[in-house]
Amino acid sequence: MSADILVLLTDREGNQHQVTAPTDMQMNLMEVFKAHGLPVEGTCGGMALCASCQCYIESDHPLPIPSDEEEAMLSEAFYVKQNSRLSCQILITPELEGLQVSLAPEA
Repeated sequence: MSADILVLLTDREGNQHQVTAPTDMQMNLMEVFKAHGLPVEGTCGGMALCASCQCYIESDHPLPIPSDEEEAMLSEAFYVKQNSRLSCQILITPELEGLQVSLAPEA
């Protein structure tokens, strides 16, 4: 049985969007945002090679530890904060219900 979760995204202009994300399609946050027509780049297609999908995790949801590749890309990115993640590296799971995310400024 599939279940959708709700994710709250604040875009670069401060507008808030409520998006539904399927938990049964192995999608990541970047793919969900793009599917909803929201302004996230994802230039590398989700390979953790560009950081154009950088976001800030605003809620206290437990997330997987960033991979070495994600950490390396964030170490070279602009506008990095302690809560920065690459949205292409966060898989949609039921545990992310209500996740709050803000897009990082464009570099």
